[in-house]
Amino acid sequence: MAVTMTEAAVSRVRVLCRKRQTPDAVLRVGVRGGGCSGLSYFMDFVENPEVKDKLFEFGEPAITLAVDRKSYLFLNGTEIDFEQTMMKTGFQFNNPIAGRSCSCGESFTL
Repeated sequence: MAVTMTEAAVSRVRVLCRKRQTPDAVLRVGVRGGGCSGLSYFMDFVENPEVKDKLFEFGEPAITLAVDRKSYLFLNGTEIDFEQTMMKTGFQFNNPIAGRSCSCGESFTL
């Protein structure tokens, strides 16, 4: 399995790269302890991925997504989406191994 991104998420990452004026930036996604459910997602742009990162490419021109090995254990099979509604706007992690998530969607537990 892999980490995937919807077209809406890929499009939003492209917009963010243009705003940052870093078209070649790599989107780093991971999991760390914290949040109201115990584990929280994080996203950040980096210039270069780590050597041991798992890399995924989406779209044309390609968006590169980097996931460190430890986070990959928690993100394997996850789909990253971008949602923009009147009630909320942001990236959504559709994680099949998450037992439950908090209402904000930023943290989860197994």
